[in-house]
Amino acid sequence: MAMNTAFVRLLQLLLLLLPPSLRDYPWAAPSDHGVGQKLQAYHPIIMSAGISCPVLEARLTDAYTPSLPRCGAFKGKGWFPLWNSKQDLVDHDYVSCFEEQMSLVFDPVTNDYRNQPGVETRVPDFGSAYGFSYKDDSCPFCCNVKLRNELEALGYRDGDTLFGVPYDIRHAPPRPGQPSEVYSDYFARVKDLVQNASAKNGNKPVIFVGHSFGGKLILDFVNSTPLSWRKQFIKHLVLLSPTPPTGFLEALKNLASGPSCIHFDAAPHLALRTMWWSFASSLLSLPSPTVFTHEPLIITKHRNYSAYDYPDFFAALGFSMKGMLPFTKWVFPTNMRVEAPMVPTTYLSGFGIQTINQVVFWDGNFDVYPENVYGNGDGVVNWNSVLVFANELKRQHCLKNILFKFIKIPNVTHGEIASQDNSLKIIMAEILEANS
Repeated sequence: MAMNTAFVRLLQLLLLLLPPSLRDYPWAAPSDHGVGQKLQAYHPIIMSAGISCPVLEARLTDAYTPSLPRCGAFKGKGWFPLWNSKQDLVDHDYVSCFEEQMSLVFDPVTNDYRNQPGVETRVPDFGSAYGFSYKDDSCPFCCNVKLRNELEALGYRDGDTLFGVPYDIRHAPPRPGQPSEVYSDYFARVKDLVQNASAKNGNKPVIFVGHSFGGKLILDFVNSTPLSWRKQFIKHLVLLSPTPPTGFLEALKNLASGPSCIHFDAAPHLALRTMWWSFASSLLSLPSPTVFTHEPLIITKHRNYSAYDYPDFFAALGFSMKGMLPFTKWVFPTNMRVEAPMVPTTYLSGFGIQTINQVVFWDGNFDVYPENVYGNGDGVVNWNSVLVFANELKRQHCLKNILFKFIKIPNVTHGEIASQDNSLKIIMAEILEANS
């Protein structure tokens, strides 16, 4: 048995010497290869997943006044899962209540976002890699589930060497002049988790693995820390199709037609649009003028809208009249604000997938579903934006001789990069290399 274990470890070390294209981590399935023991040499990993993946729980206090009687069914009954299962919300006719209780309110006094009166919320399972889950049965391996399984097959264990940092999907990290109490607290908790995970594992620095919006939040967190702290506690960032600050068209379409990442087949596509408008996160990653220039993004027969025309587009949409979101504070100061993490980083992205490039509301009616014009990307993020973002990260890293790798994977979608077999093998090889 000892000889077999030594052989497997030797094989793993030899494979790390191969270029990524030749690696194929043959030990990844413990049932086939008999490898399930903890591997002491590995660095702790902290995972984050896309915006549809964290769970949100709510508690309704006496201050909550429901718009419908059924929306008050949980009032005074403690914590309940508000965003955990789409089917439960539909079966209990709770979608309209979900919209009401998920919505945020912008408080001009504190210059920050808060819950509706009488609604308290929390994100469960912070620190656990099991704190992410897809909200229906259509994609059982989404939300990094398959990737987590592969890491566990290598010997990673939740709460020991493997961790997760689920987040509140509605809020946005603080920006200059724009505080975020929720994310200030969240970043403090992430920092504590990093330090504790490192201490628990012989003071080894951690590897972050983040997908989509989770990758963006990891970048924002890392950039909020002192450089000396990063060098001590962060070994490597592995970013899987992170949503870029350079923006992408689907973020703009979500404002017009409701969120594609939170939708219900049994509900109209506009059912959650007003809720989405109330989220601070809805204004992140709008197409940047620096990347998308004056190209028409929203097309109508009377007027086209480019990345320079957001105030006019929001007014036409009825967005500004809601008085919910101070978009001039959130959108314009953050366009094309690319800040490299200045720690070793691997960025993986798919391409070659039809991706929304323009949205057509020909009659100017934003309450109907639009026609889409497609270009290249990963099915969510436009390829031109990915390239600008990746090149800027590379430029900043190269100035300081810090490792940056950009891996382009053909014909893999944004949502499946961490579950499709070919791309998952590449991701696993990069994580193993980061461990070397």
